[in-house]
Amino acid sequence: MTTYTITLQNCAFFARHGVHDEEEFLGQRFFVDAELDVVAGEALESDSINDTVNYGIAFTVIEEIVTGKRRYLIEALALDIAKGLCQTFPQVRRAKITVRKPNAPVPGVLDFVQVSVEHFA
Repeated sequence: MTTYTITLQNCAFFARHGVHDEEEFLGQRFFVDAELDVVAGEALESDSINDTVNYGIAFTVIEEIVTGKRRYLIEALALDIAKGLCQTFPQVRRAKITVRKPNAPVPGVLDFVQVSVEHFA
C-alpha cells in the first residue's frame, strides 16, 4: 500500500476560543497546521483531484470548525478539526493537527502556545 502526506501549514483564522471571558469577547487569531496521511488509492495514477484530498475543501473544513462554536481548550479544537477532516476525506488515515494561539493569556512574553493532536481514522 502506498501513502502520501498532504500538509496545509499556517492557516490563519479569527475566532473566540479560550477559558477566559475576554477571549470570547475580544477574539484573536489562531493558526492551524494540518498534516494528512492519505492512502494513495488511484490518485497517484489517475492524476485526478477527485481521487485525493482537495486542499480548498480541506481549508474550508478547518475554517468552519475554527470559526464555529467556541471551545475552551485548543486541544478540543484540534481534535474536532482532525475528526472533521477524516470524516470529509475517507482516504485520510491519520490527521495530525497543530493549533497555535499567539495571544494566550500568560503572565509573560511568548511567541505562542501550541498543541498538536493526532487522530487515526
